[in-house]
Order: sequence, then structure tokens, then C-alpha cells
Amino acid sequence: MTLRLFYLIFCRIVGGLTLMPRSDAFKNMEFLVLRHEVAVLRRQIGRPRLSWADRAVLSALARGLPAVLRAHRPVAPGTLLRRHRCLIARHWTYPHRRIGRPATDPAVVALIQKLARENPRWGYEHIRGELRHLGHQVSGATIRRILKRGRLGPAPRRADDRWRDFLRTHAASTLACDSFTVDTVTLRRLYVFFVVQVGTRFVHVLGVTAHPDGAWVAQQARNLLADLKGRAGTFRFLIRDRDTKFTSSFDEVFAGDGIHVLNLPPRAPRANAFAER
Repeated sequence: MTLRLFYLIFCRIVGGLTLMPRSDAFKNMEFLVLRHEVAVLRRQIGRPRLSWADRAVLSALARGLPAVLRAHRPVAPGTLLRRHRCLIARHWTYPHRRIGRPATDPAVVALIQKLARENPRWGYEHIRGELRHLGHQVSGATIRRILKRGRLGPAPRRADDRWRDFLRTHAASTLACDSFTVDTVTLRRLYVFFVVQVGTRFVHVLGVTAHPDGAWVAQQARNLLADLKGRAGTFRFLIRDRDTKFTSSFDEVFAGDGIHVLNLPPRAPRANAFAER
């Protein structure tokens, strides 16, 4: 950057020296042309952007002008001196230092979050004690702040007692059922009953009917268990909504194979998000 600045200044000086051998009449004519060009440019450009080389050359040359003309130049010597004073002040000003405690090591932050996720029933003080055994001195308030920033609540709420945590834990052994409608060309509405395996997202399309009643849905449940054969024992839960077509006979079909039927809360389609989607 410094070499480029000196190169630009050198080019400006050489360009000025080339004007010295020329006659006064030629110089005066060129000055009139240049002054008119500057007047035209000032009408179009509000404030030109000058480089450091331009500022230095203009400041040096402006010293030979009368005071009246020097006051209207883009760069006055006082401007260059003011910038020089700012440069000196910035050089001797101490850098701003952050006030307060230093930030926690990112490796310790990741360790705290890992301990909280793998041990959801550990409180702040328990995690603090484990960190002390590992050679890390962290206060309980810092652990609380780190967990809050990572969207990890206190120990009771961090335990796997929420519906989302339940689905994540038992996804491989959970089924979800629902039905959707299809309108034919003759505007006849058909109901398609299906069961999805939450862990693999595999969908079993069990049947299509225009009149889905309790007996028909219970029979589709029997057909599903027959299709699963030996794999039916790998599933423990079935999620369904509170539709009237799901009768006690439907629940008994799955209960016979050790599958517990979970009824969704009223008006809560998100609880059965895998099937609803």
C-alpha cells in the first residue's frame, strides 16, 4: 500500500514537471480548459472521493496559491494536518479491552451440553461436580446460562417425559395410523386407511372403502398383523386419534400382540404428525 502511494505521488509530480518547458500562453489556455472542466464536474458530482496520493499532491500544491483560492480547494493543508493528528492519536491509543470475565472455553461449553443431553436428570450442581472431577472449574450460574443458550432446560424438564422425546426414543417400536380421502371422477369420496412405521417411515396401505366403520377398521388391523407376521412383536405402541371408527375391537386386536394403543389428545393433530404429514 505504501509503495503504491509513493508511485502515485511520483506520477503526479512528473506530470507537473512536464508543464514547465511549455509557454505561458499554452499554460494559460490549458488552465482555462481545466477550470471549466472542473466547474462542469462540480455541477454533476457533489463530493469527489480522493485517494491519499490525491490529497497529498493537492495539499502540497495549494500552499503556493493565494489564501482566497486556497480556501476553496477540495483538500487544504489543514485537512492533511488534521488527518495526520488523527493517525498519531490512533497509534498511541490503547486498544479497548473487554471488561468482565473471560468467555468460557468452547470445548467446556460443548462438554456441558453433552453431559446435559446424555444425563437429562442431572442438575446444575451435579454437572458442576462432574466437571470438577474432570479438572474444569465452572460455576452453577455459568452452567445454567450455557444450557439456557443451548435450549436445554432444568433437570426435571430435560428428562424424557415430553411427547417429542417419547417419539424420538420409541420411534423404532411405534406405529401411527390414520386415513385420508380420495375423490373419484364421479365425485365419489373414498377413505384410505393406512399405518406408518414411525422409525422407518414405511407406509402400509391397508384398504379403501366408501363407508369406513368400526368392523371394517378392526379387520384392517388384523390384516396388518398378518402381514407383519413375526415382526409384530418389535412394535410396542400404536398412535391413533379419537375418531369413532376406532372401537374397542380395534384396540383389542393390537393388545393381543402386546401393542399398547395411545389415544391422542382432543384436537391435537400435531401429536400424530408422522401420519398427518
